[in-house]
Amino acid sequence: MARQARAEITRDSVLAGAADVFLRLGYANASLSEIIAQSNVTKGALYFHFGSKEELARAVVDQGNERLISSCQGFFDTRVPALEACIGITYVVADLSMNDPMVGAMLKLTHQIGDYKGAQGDNVAKTWGETYRLLAERAIAQGDLESDLDPETVGMLLHEVASGVHIVAVGTESIEQMAARMERAWYFLLPAIVPPEKLSYFREFAARRLRRYVP
Repeated sequence: MARQARAEITRDSVLAGAADVFLRLGYANASLSEIIAQSNVTKGALYFHFGSKEELARAVVDQGNERLISSCQGFFDTRVPALEACIGITYVVADLSMNDPMVGAMLKLTHQIGDYKGAQGDNVAKTWGETYRLLAERAIAQGDLESDLDPETVGMLLHEVASGVHIVAVGTESIEQMAARMERAWYFLLPAIVPPEKLSYFREFAARRLRRYVP
């Protein structure tokens, strides 16, 4: 048991070091030697757990996605209005992109690896796209989205907006502005999808969520 515990600690150290390096340098520029130095482990220890840089990157994707899902768990409660959950999730993504290297690295790596898959073979983008679709379906049923909208189309749109804000923030090296940009995206998107009598409420809800992350 003690040996297994030490192995798990070593693996976690490698993943944490890899996340920092991938986040800082990107997948293409990250080297295993840099990751070994950042993780403070031996080369043998790294290769005991991971056979290649790609295998390690995919493990970071899995762990980062697990952390993101865990942080969003409250929004998956069916008692939470679905559109509020959609808005809330996008701010969690913005917050963790800046404050959790594992999640930040995961989001960056999913684009850079190219197929959006972790070590288990699950397509992270498709999984979150389905989450947004289900939330859109519930929000329509709850009367918070226009009744004639198609949940698949709206869910994809919400996913594209959230992903697009992140990509631009990373590409322009302005990740600290992501939450504020998300609020602006919601401000201009909501009139197209929300019944007019509910627009002011959801705009204010998005603004209140922003204040949780931006002093």
